Amino acid sequence: MTSQLFTPYALGGLSLPNRIVIAPMCQYSAANGVVGDWHLMHLGNLSHSGAGLLIAEATAVSPEGRISDRCPGLWDDATESGWARVMAGIRQYSAMPIGIQLAHAGRKGGCAAPWLGGKQLPLSEGGWFNVAPSAVPFDPSDAAPQALDAAGIKRLVQAFADAARRADRLGFDAVELHAAHGYLMHEFLSPLTNQRSDEYGGSLANRLRFVLEVFDAVRAVWPRHKALGMRVSATDWVDGGWTPEETVELAKELKARGADFIHVSSGGLSLEQKIPVGPGYQLPFARQVKEASGLPTIGVGLITEAKQAEAVVTEGDADLVAVARAMLYDPRWPWHAAAELGAQVQAPPQFWRGAPRGAEGVFSPLP
Repeated sequence: MTSQLFTPYALGGLSLPNRIVIAPMCQYSAANGVVGDWHLMHLGNLSHSGAGLLIAEATAVSPEGRISDRCPGLWDDATESGWARVMAGIRQYSAMPIGIQLAHAGRKGGCAAPWLGGKQLPLSEGGWFNVAPSAVPFDPSDAAPQALDAAGIKRLVQAFADAARRADRLGFDAVELHAAHGYLMHEFLSPLTNQRSDEYGGSLANRLRFVLEVFDAVRAVWPRHKALGMRVSATDWVDGGWTPEETVELAKELKARGADFIHVSSGGLSLEQKIPVGPGYQLPFARQVKEASGLPTIGVGLITEAKQAEAVVTEGDADLVAVARAMLYDPRWPWHAAAELGAQVQAPPQFWRGAPRGAEGVFSPLP
């Protein structure tokens, strides 16, 4: 039988060789928002993994939108130049479709790298004033963010569109807008963090407004032959928070506006979350969104084994499977999955003689 995980798939006008997506993973290794050698090595390595799509980590559309002082950006010529060098290096040796996740951290910005404690940095140590829908901190020990006014919202909508233009110039094949994990767009969606009384708060339609304005602004400048989608948290895992049913309504709105995919994760908004973590624990949300909206759906969440990933596709939980931490541990995960499932991946000829006995046919020639 042919492995469904390794069948081609189209996200809008973007053709993928298989259904494996490398999810965005923060590296905390940029300098003043500028990516460098680490990203060239890290993403270059993953670009030879045989996955169908590689999405680069959360990349801020403005300086205060970074999760940490070491996170990348795409807001000016310097940050664009850093990505240009990385993309040029990758493109010498890999034709893998590559996307970028455009993001704004909102109230969760300005933190130290995880291995340095992960706490919000004071201004004296390189931190900055955060912005959010409402002046509600993520952690009681954090400084309260500044609630965005109408001008600030308009400025950030434009910042996403400007970053998308830069991403197009850089040769990225896809943009994923980050509306998950408690960052700015997710903060507008959830009633736990959006306590506004204007047209951006209150009803579901109002809480969707900023996110849809961002999407529309990016859709207007992002080429149709490239893929555009959004990553969402399907639930806050907190009573009174954002719900799977509201996620479905967002997905329907995105599809009507020309979205090519939705990437379904969960959580990250509140310290009160209670998440029953286990293999594939977020897949029921992906299935719900996929079936209700018809939007091509990426499932994610402790998907670590080849047969598990195959089942996600064959059983209809999602159209594509995202692998994240497992890919950090095993950057050749798709090679090994293909060998186990009797499929093939594309890899440079320098690697072909590395296939072990029993997996000699795992590599297919590059197109």
